[in-house]
Amino acid sequence: MHLAHLRLRDFRNYARLDVDFLPGFHLLLGDNAQGKTNLLEAIYLVATLRSFRGVGGAQMIRHGQKGYFVGATVIAQGQHETKMYWSNKERSLALDNRPVRKLTDYLGVLRTVVFCTEDLQLIKGPARARRRFLDLLLSQTYPGYLPLLQRYTHALRSRNALLKQPVLDPAALDGFSRELVSTGQEITSRRRELVPKFAPLACLAYRRIAHEAEELRIEYQPAVKRDFAVELAQSARRERAYRSTLIGPHRDEVQWLLDYRSAAQFASEGQKRTLAIALKIAQAEYLTSLHGAPPVLLIDDIMGELDLQRRGGFLPLLELTQRSQGQVFMTATEENWPRELGRDAQRWGVKDGALATYDTGASQIKASG
Repeated sequence: MHLAHLRLRDFRNYARLDVDFLPGFHLLLGDNAQGKTNLLEAIYLVATLRSFRGVGGAQMIRHGQKGYFVGATVIAQGQHETKMYWSNKERSLALDNRPVRKLTDYLGVLRTVVFCTEDLQLIKGPARARRRFLDLLLSQTYPGYLPLLQRYTHALRSRNALLKQPVLDPAALDGFSRELVSTGQEITSRRRELVPKFAPLACLAYRRIAHEAEELRIEYQPAVKRDFAVELAQSARRERAYRSTLIGPHRDEVQWLLDYRSAAQFASEGQKRTLAIALKIAQAEYLTSLHGAPPVLLIDDIMGELDLQRRGGFLPLLELTQRSQGQVFMTATEENWPRELGRDAQRWGVKDGALATYDTGASQIKASG
């Protein structure tokens, strides 16, 4: 699997960009605020239809413009064309020149794993970030999971809206409660099945990077302990007081433990950063094991912050990607790019929303910014 072509129009600081990419290692070099991360964001958007920066569509439109366009050619058991347009008034998504009616028909065309500074939220951020991590991994590996999650979210929002009404409608509340329980039980089951499959990969990745300094354990802590329907009924009085649904997988937690102590509470900043990287490496390895091909790796300016030992933890994943004719995009400045990881890289210069082949300094693509 690899991204063969990327086309941007009015996306972030890119006015126009058309660029071809081969499989292999691509190093995006340039000063800060030139558009390196924006390029990774566009690739991630093609894969997941969301930004890894946690922003909405309006923030990705180039200043002064009405909307953005992102198109891609993906090679993976055939060739696929994706096109998306976003503005406040119009939104469209097409795959192979046909409108996408169901997200399950689209997601999986391109699989990516991103490594970025925001990954620290997986360790020290709210539980929502850890639930999203599990949900993304399940959406990338289980086709029915995303529609299931959407049904649960719809029932939860509708139920919460009812609980906020001054007069409760028992029949409507009961209907949304049944949907909540039905979908919620399966979500909990899927998450519970995922963690023991994923945990050994994460533990091994952490040992590779930290050189067995601490033992990593992962504990899934579902909000529903035994019977969702019973526990939901038991919380009815508290729900009326708080005007919100207080039990369900939207309250699940995942604990990362280093030597049986909470990483969020007791780990150093270096340990937290190491753990965040290990989780993403494990995500990539898990996807590779299930799909038989590595995802496209997006590594956003984090290597310069890591010592040689921690950077070495990436080598098995990068070597596997190279052997499998996969693809890696890594951003860095000229001063901090790790040369031991980019020996065979195609180097690109990024400046003011334009790309040029770095070795010659001459533009090899149609780009302006």
